[in-house]
Amino acid sequence: MTITPGDIWIAEIFFTDGSVSKKRPVLILWIDAQDVIVAAVTSAQPRSVTDIALQDWQYSGLRVASVVRLARLDCLEKSLLIARIGHISDVDAQQLLDIWNSNIKPKF
Repeated sequence: MTITPGDIWIAEIFFTDGSVSKKRPVLILWIDAQDVIVAAVTSAQPRSVTDIALQDWQYSGLRVASVVRLARLDCLEKSLLIARIGHISDVDAQQLLDIWNSNIKPKF
């Protein structure tokens, strides 16, 4: 299975207590050995400056208008990725990079 940053995948996401999981769409941000760092993808409305509505959500393989939540990151084992559904457009990728570069900074 080939995984590329910018891909949208369906992943098995476990709740924090590890008891239950759900299949959810995620955006692959980067790959580190057998792990991937992903951002949550949701159909909920944006609620902060780091929630980015995808302009080309259909091109990305999503069924409904969707938002990438850059403040909701997870580190997942690659084995939790179930199926690739698409890739974000260049326009959406640039918007995500711009928001990341201007708003995601350590606060220590």
